[in-house]
Amino acid sequence: MKELKIGVNIDHIATLRQQRFTDYPDPLTAALLLEQCGVDSITVHLREDRRHIQDKDVLDLKRFLRVPINLEMAATDEMVSIACSIQPAYCCLVPEKREELTTEGGLNLFIDSHNISNIIKELQKSKIRVSLFIDPNVLQVKMAKDIGAEVIEINTGSYSEASSLKDLLSLASQVELAAKMASELGLSVHAGHGLNYQNVMQIAKIKYIEELNIGHSIISRAVFDGLGRAYIEMKEACLQVRTND
Repeated sequence: MKELKIGVNIDHIATLRQQRFTDYPDPLTAALLLEQCGVDSITVHLREDRRHIQDKDVLDLKRFLRVPINLEMAATDEMVSIACSIQPAYCCLVPEKREELTTEGGLNLFIDSHNISNIIKELQKSKIRVSLFIDPNVLQVKMAKDIGAEVIEINTGSYSEASSLKDLLSLASQVELAAKMASELGLSVHAGHGLNYQNVMQIAKIKYIEELNIGHSIISRAVFDGLGRAYIEMKEACLQVRTND
């Protein structure tokens, strides 16, 4: 069984920053801290509307990180140009709508296969490994292979939203079936979307999956794990200047 890698999506570090358009919290600082902790990769989604991650963030990550960068992006000419210029290790093509809060569903490769195939070839010319974010559907897996992808990322959104144990186990089986087929076709298999500390186990034990990309739940847990320390350090800084006067 292959060792399971864990990548972290740091989009929501930038979401918090963009709420007030400050220069903190800095996604690069978060990525460097995660790198020190042994993270396997860093994922960022450079959206068309730049609602969180900015172009400069991707440039800084590429410049300073040693671990691979996974750039999530829409299948557009603008994003292809940016990716080919920056040359992250991975590009994960995802569907994107302005009105969505986060990515909803996987790509439908049957609708836009010709365009996506051309984009894959263009990115590969810049030595970028291309991943396709797809739902756990064996027909989509076969199409991903046919149009030249090297990696798929299986969308675990429906699994993560399961309202009963029966549904969760059924959806986990769908993920496993898709992952098995992809592995047999020679594709690398990643998975992610909505995974948290309570539901990740059924997906993590699927032996065909090589890497999980998890963001929101890790960033959310970090708020509570670090909140007490952040308060204490702020109070100590304030009391220190009183003591010095």
